[in-house]
Amino acid sequence: MRYDTGGDLLVAVLRELGIDTVFGIVSVHNLPLVEAVDRELRFVPVRHEASAVNAADAYGRARGGLGCALTSTGTGAGNAAGSLIESLSAGTSVLHITGQVESEFLGSGRGFIHETKDQLGMLTAVSKYAASVPSADSAGRILREAAQAALTAPGGPASVEWPVDLQYAAQTDTVAELAAEPAVPVPGDDELAAAGALLASARRPVIWAGGGANRARTQLADLLAATGAALLTSNSGRGAVPEDHPQVVGNFATTPAGRALLADADVLLTIGTHFRSNETADYGLKLPEAHIQIDLDAAALGRVYPARHALHGDAAEVIERLLPHARPAETGWTARTAEVRAEVRATLHDNIGPQAAICDAIRAALPREAVVARDVTIPSSSWGNRLLDMYDPRDNVFPRGGGIGQGLGMGIGAALARPDAPTVVIAGDGGLAVHLGELLTLAQERPRLTLIVFNDGGYGVLRNMQDAHSDRRSGVDLATPDFELLARACGLPYLRIAATEHAEPVISEAVASDGPTLVEVDLAALGPMKNPFTPPVKIPTA
Repeated sequence: MRYDTGGDLLVAVLRELGIDTVFGIVSVHNLPLVEAVDRELRFVPVRHEASAVNAADAYGRARGGLGCALTSTGTGAGNAAGSLIESLSAGTSVLHITGQVESEFLGSGRGFIHETKDQLGMLTAVSKYAASVPSADSAGRILREAAQAALTAPGGPASVEWPVDLQYAAQTDTVAELAAEPAVPVPGDDELAAAGALLASARRPVIWAGGGANRARTQLADLLAATGAALLTSNSGRGAVPEDHPQVVGNFATTPAGRALLADADVLLTIGTHFRSNETADYGLKLPEAHIQIDLDAAALGRVYPARHALHGDAAEVIERLLPHARPAETGWTARTAEVRAEVRATLHDNIGPQAAICDAIRAALPREAVVARDVTIPSSSWGNRLLDMYDPRDNVFPRGGGIGQGLGMGIGAALARPDAPTVVIAGDGGLAVHLGELLTLAQERPRLTLIVFNDGGYGVLRNMQDAHSDRRSGVDLATPDFELLARACGLPYLRIAATEHAEPVISEAVASDGPTLVEVDLAALGPMKNPFTPPVKIPTA
């Protein structure tokens, strides 16, 4: 097949992949690509390359597939690197296409505009796959290889740099069969039998679901039904089983009641979780010694906690093989699970004080199928990641790597991926300031998105840590804009929550809108939580 330009070829490949929306910034070094995408698909001109990758990442998460970002070379590709790290950390599927200088000047070191030293090396460091297009008859193959790499579990970002002269050139595309995907490992029969015997012996079982469980939702639900086990989750595993299920305790493993449940469990089965530091109290959480661990990543097996049976394989297939061994829990265990579920939620609901009204209002206003995107901020870390029920993993969008400032870009990507459902973004004023320019993207594209900004005048998490451990504050108190004026300047509707009784009507009005709304939560007026939130980070004391 012949295409007039690389942009025409790119459009054809994106259509093959089912991608109808691309996020990026136009440049002299990607102009043929942007023009073709804008003409044939939907090009969303975000205001920063990092946001392009965040939006593409969330577009893929919300659809359960692949997202695409277009950036310029050099500084533009460098700006994207932080968000590629997020995608790499999360194992999410992003096709990142960046420009490159003309082939004849590549690597010459003469300071050609937008050129940087070893851009491909930089992209290799922050991507699962990285390649350079060497000729006009190889671009199609490389794009498809990159997409395949991004989508092959565990996923990740794939970066392609494309010299601009080769973008303008006529393309010859021969659709060749790609290399076979790596074979999915399958544990041996003896391994499965031994793990199955331990599972069959369980009278007080607990299951812990991480992001790897999202590919095994049916099997996990069947296992819960067969065992009566309690289900704990990592943040990434939320929604693998809908969180209104009575056996889902959720992302509460480090709470006193969660710890007590684990202490009394006789068998723990973990599925696709990497036991991140913030979900194990900086690795201080104790787990049962009778531990069966399932993971597609061989390096994850036994890395944080020892596993009596380490099963390297696809979660869906391994659970399917274990199901015949499942036996019901002892009388009262499932009832205790329901009690723990209720206790941890009631305790957190009480501890967050007036913010509980906002959590309740969000869940009440949203339909069951709706995206909740979150930046790294106190409301997200304290209750958005735990108390606000998720019913599907595709609805649960957040920066798994922990970097601030990514929430709005992610929300825009998710909202455009799922235009028939509302999206809510939970952000802090400090994180939002990292990419304030995306308010203009929000105003221009007008997705069905409610941006809830919790305004406490700075970096609240770090402020609380300094207040608890130091006699002064450093770098945490920030100037905050007048959000009403800012919204007006951007052409966005604005609403404000300053008391608990405002939460329900304000959030209901915003979510019911068919376009974007900026909702400011004035935390000084609303009032504090009962206990200041601090993360589970160890600070040495004298």
